[in-house]
Amino acid sequence: MSKITGFLEQPRVKEQYTPPEARLKHYREFVEPLVGERAQLQAVRCMDCGIPFCNNGCPVGNIIPDFNNLVYQDDWKAAIDSLHSTNNFPEFTGRICPAPCEAACVLNINDDPVGIKSIELAIIERAWQEGWVRPQPPEVRTGKKVAVVGSGPAGLAAAQQLARAGHDVTVFEKNDRVGGLLRYGIPDFKMEKHHIDRRVAQMEAEGVTFRTGVVVGEWPRGSRITNLSKQSVSPAELQRDFDAVLLAGGAEVPRDLPVPGRELDGIHFAMEFLPGQNRVNAGDRLRKQLRADGKHVVVIGGGDTGSDCVGTSNRHGALGVTQFEVMPQPPEQENKPLVWPYWPLKLRTSSSHEEGVQREFAIATKEFLGEGGRVTGVKTVRIEFEGGRLTEVPGSEEIHPAELVLLAMGFVNPMASVLDSFGVAKDARGNAQAGTEEGGGYATSVEGIFAAGDMRRGQSLVVWAIREGRQAARAMDQYLMGTSVLPR
Repeated sequence: MSKITGFLEQPRVKEQYTPPEARLKHYREFVEPLVGERAQLQAVRCMDCGIPFCNNGCPVGNIIPDFNNLVYQDDWKAAIDSLHSTNNFPEFTGRICPAPCEAACVLNINDDPVGIKSIELAIIERAWQEGWVRPQPPEVRTGKKVAVVGSGPAGLAAAQQLARAGHDVTVFEKNDRVGGLLRYGIPDFKMEKHHIDRRVAQMEAEGVTFRTGVVVGEWPRGSRITNLSKQSVSPAELQRDFDAVLLAGGAEVPRDLPVPGRELDGIHFAMEFLPGQNRVNAGDRLRKQLRADGKHVVVIGGGDTGSDCVGTSNRHGALGVTQFEVMPQPPEQENKPLVWPYWPLKLRTSSSHEEGVQREFAIATKEFLGEGGRVTGVKTVRIEFEGGRLTEVPGSEEIHPAELVLLAMGFVNPMASVLDSFGVAKDARGNAQAGTEEGGGYATSVEGIFAAGDMRRGQSLVVWAIREGRQAARAMDQYLMGTSVLPR
């Protein structure tokens, strides 16, 4: 334990944010990570609990009390070794994870939890600065070839683990750059993309081959999902040329809103809006970019993707941004005795919300209104729970002006065409059907084909994708070699 009375003496040390009026002028990150002594002041609050609930709260099982103590002791090299033992990409999770570990922190019962996410980011940034993050190529090659379809966090984690086990790994990505939704779904102001690029360089030095702009299987005509591929490979080719295949393409099919007026111009899925700005930030010249300049923007969906749409719209110079959430407004403070150590339901205000938005709760869209084929407004109705069901409040209809509507209501399942082209069985939600048990886990109904991440479990967090990729890599290693030394 770092210091027995640390949690009594030291309040939570928070990261500093650039003021909204300044950060709205650019697309760069604006959070100043904790460094040096400030991170140590945060770490000293860890109580090294007899039962560390934070470990169970963390999907990848980070050994949190250990690296907290190592930071306090100023042993940063041992801290990154501990962190990397469970998490391939702490620079991703240290920026964009909602930190379920902090919700599970014992100190969170009656105080502010330890800032675990801030400490994690401080460790990995120190490691990059000191040159401690180096390629780890295998000493022995197995001669086995593995294809990974999709270069999001699940695919990247699996590819790195498999390469370090000695397998020849090729990652196929349909878009022009590696990263999946890390690259084109998460705005740069939350995570700049050079963090992905330096990991790709490390993985290439470890023997991973990346093939971008290559789609696997047939892509449906008219799909509105970003696809920048210039060539394709068939599932049959992958099954012929590789000893095992991992499907890690994510859950990319967005939830639609089939109400009258849906066909009007100006109504788009969030993932038609967000990737364009990331591509422009990367230096691409787009013939046409979907922008919010001078428009009344309505974002339908109250989650992280909706928040990202709010932040990007404000940086474009939107005239005003309104965000709809169908559920009632949650309490500002959770009932800790009732929910701890689980993820609590409470009002969450993101940095994008702080930059300017009108949030509307318990509201449903009835119709999109338009003139000349373009959307001009959204007709809504207030709703309430009655008898366990959502019901409309009589006389509560309103019309909100809107020249741009962004649908950010989540994702329902992976592209069916990909799973169907491999002949993989699907569950009731349209995901790849595969379990997670030790020995045979992550294997689909087709011999040698595995699935992990959102493509298997449905829409989830980056940290869950990393966990699934790591566990799938172990399962594939066992399938190929009969045994595995990779961690589960």
